[in-house]
Amino acid sequence: MKKIDFSNNKKFMIKGARFSSLCANIKYKNRLDLTLILLEAGSIVTGVFTNSKTKAPSVIWSKKVVKSASKNAEEPIAIVINSGNANAFTGKKGTQAIEKVVLEIAENLKISKKRILMASTGVIGEPLPYKKIIDKIPSLTQNLTENQVVDCAKAIMTTDTYPKLRFKKFKLDKNFISILGIAKGSGMIAPNMATMLSFIITDIKISYAILQKITSNLSDKTFNSITVDSDTSTSDMVLVSTTSNANMKPIKKFSDNRIKQFSKTLELVMKELAIEIVKDGEGSNKLIEYQIIGALNDKSAKNIALSIANSPLVKTAIAGEDPNWGRIIMAIGKSGENIIQEKIKIYFGKYLITNNGRVHKKYDEKKAKDYMKNTNLLVKVDLGIGRGIAKVWGCDFTKEYIEINADYRS
Repeated sequence: MKKIDFSNNKKFMIKGARFSSLCANIKYKNRLDLTLILLEAGSIVTGVFTNSKTKAPSVIWSKKVVKSASKNAEEPIAIVINSGNANAFTGKKGTQAIEKVVLEIAENLKISKKRILMASTGVIGEPLPYKKIIDKIPSLTQNLTENQVVDCAKAIMTTDTYPKLRFKKFKLDKNFISILGIAKGSGMIAPNMATMLSFIITDIKISYAILQKITSNLSDKTFNSITVDSDTSTSDMVLVSTTSNANMKPIKKFSDNRIKQFSKTLELVMKELAIEIVKDGEGSNKLIEYQIIGALNDKSAKNIALSIANSPLVKTAIAGEDPNWGRIIMAIGKSGENIIQEKIKIYFGKYLITNNGRVHKKYDEKKAKDYMKNTNLLVKVDLGIGRGIAKVWGCDFTKEYIEINADYRS
């Protein structure tokens, strides 16, 4: 993937969308930590949310808004995001904090509370300092512009080391469609829906039902196929919105041929953002793509891929650049999925490691060790018993991961 140049905000603009960000000193001093995205009237929003049983109030609130927002497109949609505090496991105070922030946004923008979503990320269990947020809302709403998206990508960061942003423009029939996405995530990443936080905006004209189905399907292939540390956050959400500003006939039927091209580009944006999250995994040095083929079915393939990608023993071996294929065998076995040992083939890149239930006769340990020195790695497993396939992206475990998380609340 090409390195993104963040020097020119004007390159990342979506007609009908405005952005604002500032420092509210929620956790850190003099650091952007509060964001507002405003989508003009006629916009729709879809989403997928964490399946965690300890959901943050912001997730519960925003999930309700997504369900009801399709019924009223006459008002703008607002998304307010804070970093530094997850506002999770904070009891009634957490819910009340959401209500107070949403009410203040509604009064400043003159829109219904049911058109306002909220996302929070950061430390769990500490009350959200909502008064700091409320004090900044007048400035936040007054400073909305079309070209502040880069600052917004920075403002949603926590332990991220760089902002994550993607923008694509493509031709659909005779019209140009834009897709803009920002995301944050570095640790507590083993999503059971999407990622830590991601906000994607397009200008295509499309029905809510179709866009929601596309969002759910593509999240499973992208954000739901990454892992940093096997932990699912309390606050995960992905929102895919459209301002409906494109000059085109709206997509209203699932049989519309234009869906395929739009989905392909949206998937690319989501996949690139998801992989950026893994590349920026806390303390990580290596990005690993796990490919599983020949499984009984796709679900089985994905379970095996995640079993390997989430294994601390596999991740530490990769960090040590050790081609310890025995740990791959272990992770396949513990997945609980159906396999036939004698049919398993393991590849590190182009190198065949195992065959016929044992190490391959021509296995060259030196070549495997040299391959493990690469920054981007491919681990491929052919189970040889079906047509199931899956891809999952993960990273290694390093000493830095322990240091970052040991000091996280300090």
